[in-house]
Amino acid sequence: MTMGDDDYTVDDALIALGFGKFQLLVLVYAGIGWISEAMEMMLLSFVGPAVQSAWNLSSHQESFITSVVFAGMLIGAYSWGIVSDQHGRRKGFLITAIVTSTSGFLSAFSPNYLSLLLFRSLVGLGLGGGPVLSSWFLEFVPAPNRGTWMVIFSAFWTVGTIFEASLAWIVMPRLGWRWLLALSSLPTSFLLLFYKMTPESPRYLCLKGRTSEAINVLETIARLNGTKLPSGTLISDNQIELQKIDNPSEDTVLLSPRKNDEVETPKGMGSNLGGISSLKMLLSPTLARSTLLLWAVFFGNAFSYYGLVLLTSELNAHSKCIPNKLQTEKSQDISYKGVFIASFAELPGLLLSAVAVDKLGRKLSMSIMFFMCCIFLLPLTFYLPEDLTTGLLFGARICITVTFTVVYIYAPEIYPTSVRTTGVGVASSVGRIGGMLCPLVAVGLVHGCHQTIAVLLFEIVALVSGICVMFFPFETMGQELQDTVSSVKQTDNA
Repeated sequence: MTMGDDDYTVDDALIALGFGKFQLLVLVYAGIGWISEAMEMMLLSFVGPAVQSAWNLSSHQESFITSVVFAGMLIGAYSWGIVSDQHGRRKGFLITAIVTSTSGFLSAFSPNYLSLLLFRSLVGLGLGGGPVLSSWFLEFVPAPNRGTWMVIFSAFWTVGTIFEASLAWIVMPRLGWRWLLALSSLPTSFLLLFYKMTPESPRYLCLKGRTSEAINVLETIARLNGTKLPSGTLISDNQIELQKIDNPSEDTVLLSPRKNDEVETPKGMGSNLGGISSLKMLLSPTLARSTLLLWAVFFGNAFSYYGLVLLTSELNAHSKCIPNKLQTEKSQDISYKGVFIASFAELPGLLLSAVAVDKLGRKLSMSIMFFMCCIFLLPLTFYLPEDLTTGLLFGARICITVTFTVVYIYAPEIYPTSVRTTGVGVASSVGRIGGMLCPLVAVGLVHGCHQTIAVLLFEIVALVSGICVMFFPFETMGQELQDTVSSVKQTDNA
């Protein structure tokens, strides 16, 4: 096989087709999924205190309502990543939408604490599929526009957080927490309504050898965008690299004998890649450094972000350490106001992300914002007035929104198509461990009058995360997405 001058890759096709009507439709669909995930996560700030009051739960039982969601997400993020890498992105987010919408709605009818934990853990299992939607959208975006449009995609999360805070403020005092759970599960059902209209990722199809199907999707993009596909034959990175081995050139002289074996791996893997094989690939010499650092950053992001969401109500409710029962009602009022205000911090956070991601690059923008977050949190080691506390949490939330947004752009970019959703899914799973632990810190320690220790823990996590970002092996700004492990190695060595 020889590669002709008229051959083109999916990246070449997407650049030629541009970002148009088709991508906007994909953006809206994936964005609704992101809104629904944000709503399900944000409602934890309200449901936990309400259920604690209604069922006379301890602070540990309250924090466990949040922790089981993250436990479910930990399993789901890993599982759905493997499903979508083996069976397609569409099947991945179909299953997650069914699980999330059904269990979310049923949790509103929980008769007791244990049944609520069960349904919320199932919601978490479904929410673990969030990275599948972001990877699916990413694979339709031309390389030059990727950073900007992924920031815009992240804006749907912010819409979800603000909408949930508004919904809680309206619904909770009048109708109670059960209605909030039921109404918050509705957006996910929209994914099911329009599922049949969604296309499979042409990059995934091409990797699987289903080139004719990939061309059909690309032709649909061309028709909706009013553009034309490049002339010639669609080929994948696999074919390009196999051609290079058959016809060695100066570019491939640097390839070691081991690399030749690695080129064959994705092709076989494309048809039957098991979960263990995927994990081994993520921890292979080529990807191990990126993977381990990414796990640390996802852990730090989830721990910090969800911790800040919970701290917004907890610190204001415990501005002076008083017995829990005396401030229960007061904390309910403050939680609506505080979380609602803090949610708006994500808007400037997104604007900063949009500017920084393609100007400063992924690595620099993340590290700066982690260190800035530490600066905002430091004064909170002391008891401060409510307005000042909210202001500092607002600033910290801006910073952590930037890091969260940028890492979700960076993570899919550093992995090849063959393990992309698995890689992001596993990293997201590790992040969920941070999410499981943060309620114990944000709720448990603050309830126990240990605010200084709680805030210092967040300081350490953010600082270590910022340092980890600095050690990422390469910057992905403006780079094309890779399809195979060996092409990642070439990018790394470039």
